[in-house]
This record gives sequence, C-alpha cells and structure tokens, in this order.
Amino acid sequence: METPTKNQLDLDTGEDSTYDRMAEVKAFEETKLGVKGLVDSGITKIPRMFYSAKLEDHTDISPNDSKLNVPIIDLKGIATNSSLRVEALNKIRRACKEWGFFQVVNHGIGVEVLDEMICGIRRFYEQEDEVRKSFYSRDVNKKVRCFSNGNLFRDPSTDWRDSVAFVMTPEPPNPEEIPAVCRDIVIEYSEKVRALRFTIFELFSEALGLHPSYLNELDSADGYFLMGQFYPPCPEPELTLGTSKHTDICFMTILLQDQMGGLQVLHENQWVDVHPVHGSLIVNIGDFLQLMTNDMFSSVYHRVLVRHTGPRISVASLFSKSFPIGTSEVIGPIKQLLSEDNPPIYRETTAKDVAAQYFENGRNVKASLAPFRL
Repeated sequence: METPTKNQLDLDTGEDSTYDRMAEVKAFEETKLGVKGLVDSGITKIPRMFYSAKLEDHTDISPNDSKLNVPIIDLKGIATNSSLRVEALNKIRRACKEWGFFQVVNHGIGVEVLDEMICGIRRFYEQEDEVRKSFYSRDVNKKVRCFSNGNLFRDPSTDWRDSVAFVMTPEPPNPEEIPAVCRDIVIEYSEKVRALRFTIFELFSEALGLHPSYLNELDSADGYFLMGQFYPPCPEPELTLGTSKHTDICFMTILLQDQMGGLQVLHENQWVDVHPVHGSLIVNIGDFLQLMTNDMFSSVYHRVLVRHTGPRISVASLFSKSFPIGTSEVIGPIKQLLSEDNPPIYRETTAKDVAAQYFENGRNVKASLAPFRL
C-alpha cells in the first residue's frame, strides 16, 4: 500500500495554518449529497477532511499475512438436536470471549431476502439527487433519514461512507415514511432479523449459564436501529477509511455485508479480514453486553477499508434501547454471573452514561468503559 506523504499526514497537526477544516465540513454538509455526491462529481483527489488521523493503522500488520479467521457457526438443527445445540453454544461462548465476532449460517433468513436487502440500499442511493436530499437530516428523532457520518462535526476525520437509517422499535415508522424503492424489503428484513435476535439472545443467555429467556426479557435491549451503509469507490483509498476503528455502543449488532469485503476485526493485535460468506450474517458484541457480562463477552475494535472499486454495501442491525444516547435505566454486571472467583469488574451505571463516555472518547471502548471499572 502506498505510504502517505508528510503533507498528507499534517491533518490536525496545526502545521498548515491555512487549512480550515470546519469550512470544508460545512460545505460538504450543505450539499446534502454525502460522499456519493463527491464521487458523482468526478473528483480524482479526496478532500482533506477525509484524511485519516491515524493512517498508521492502515499498514500496521497486513491481514493477508494472517491465517486467523473469524469463527463461522452453523445454527442448523440447534432447535431440535441437543448435541448440535451444545456444540453451537460452546462455539458461541468461545467466540464471544476471544473474538467478540462470529458469522452465522443456516440462521433461518433466506439468501434471497439478504440479497434483496443489499439491493434495496443500493436502489436508495441510485435515486436522483433531489430524492435523496429530501431524506437527508441530522435530526435523531426522525425515524427515517439519511446522512453522512453521524459525528461529522466532532470526529477528527471523516469516514468515506453514507448511511440511511431506520428506527424500527419501539414504534416503527409508518410504511409511507420508508423510501418506496426499499420499503418492502426493509419491512421484511427487519422483521426477520428481529426474530433472529431472539434466537441469538437465547443462545447468549444459555452460553452464559443463564435461563434462556434472560436477555430477551431485558427491556433495555429491545430497541432496534437499522442502518444501511453505502461506501462509494474511493480515488485515494490509502488516505482514508470507510469506518474508523470503533466498537458498537449497543448490546449486539447483526450485520449483513455484500461480497466486496473490507470489514476487519482487531484480534491478537492483528487486523483480520471478515471474509464475506454468501448467505451468512455477522454477529458482534456491543459495549453494554461486555459490561453486563463482566468481560465474559468482549466488545472489540473493528473498521472498514475502502477501495478503488465499489460501492460496498452493508446493513447493520443494532439492538439497544433509545438510540443514540441510551436510557437512564441502571445496568451493571449480571448478578447471577458473579461469584467469589468472578467478582464484579464494573459498578452499576446507566446506558445513558456509558453512551456519553463513548461519544466523548471517540468510539473508544477502553475509554468509555474505564470510568465504570471498580
């Protein structure tokens, strides 16, 4: 990969006193066309606001040199075959502790639904500019909106990504609020993924040694936020990221990705590619669940690289109540998991306070959970 020059790495160093990042950000935002609008305009160089502030992360360890693979867990037959269920539970327990990520196959959602969901997000971004602009908003109270970078005005660098988001629970949007080009599939896909969420939470509960219904009975984990991510082709992929290194501020994410690749997980100090498996879904642990399981499950860093080719499309289903700031409901290590050999690592707090730490510290799980450690 090409090594960035010193001038390119001057981002946020103050060495270039003529650069006005905020002016560039505001001009970008005013177009309401996001990153796709830049690509459609024919740019051959990316604006400086997209330069990654930590470009060394691009080249720390080549994932191509790693023989590590994110676990793939087969859910076929687990409802009727006890030995298959035990095998799956053992794999899930290990994956949640060691990786914080795994892929599931035979999860009950047909590949045709998954493919159509990817196509639905693509169709949304292939609409005329004026149609897309009508959905553009930073009002987090809107149930359907599109935007580019949730923390555009706060993050030190801008990711090469646009998003269309849907708040699906506790009160889903009216069908007519959902763009017509993806309305039917958004409704169908969200219903099927929410059903899968119950299955995964049941398996998580059992893997922790709890009653199977434990996590599903938590009101604080019942919120559902669906986000379609659109990563246009990038003329200078060595200078930016599709999604910067982060953890998820939720209980769990179920992710659908297309066949482009680009998602990476930080495991054993290596960036490991999450290779696309057609028909699979990716499950990853969020910060809230790491806290509540007393570190038995791990919320881990992940990121998305961009390429000259594209677009890359993914669909993230995040489960946690009241996006984006959480609630005042008290959360803490699950008491049934604690013992003399496993004392509490975290104090009780609120989802709202954890979320506030998360956004204040730039999506850094170590910093966001650190204030709550005993």
